[in-house]
Amino acid sequence: MRPNLRTLVGSILLILLTLFYAWLTVAVASARLAESSGLTHLIFFATTGLFWILPAMWLVRWMYRPRENNGSRDD
Repeated sequence: MRPNLRTLVGSILLILLTLFYAWLTVAVASARLAESSGLTHLIFFATTGLFWILPAMWLVRWMYRPRENNGSRDD
């Protein structure tokens, strides 16, 4: 895949990942932590706020990896 196209696809996927993850986190917090203390909310959101970095890191690494040269041109 061409680097410009990979960057475009990766950027769109990163936005979708962020939106979906935020929606999922708030939905779980609303359903499970409604009656919990503020400290529980803080721990939950701090943990889940850092956890989304793992798939995002993989996606950014994929976006910016060097182009494979297999002898063919796809320009």
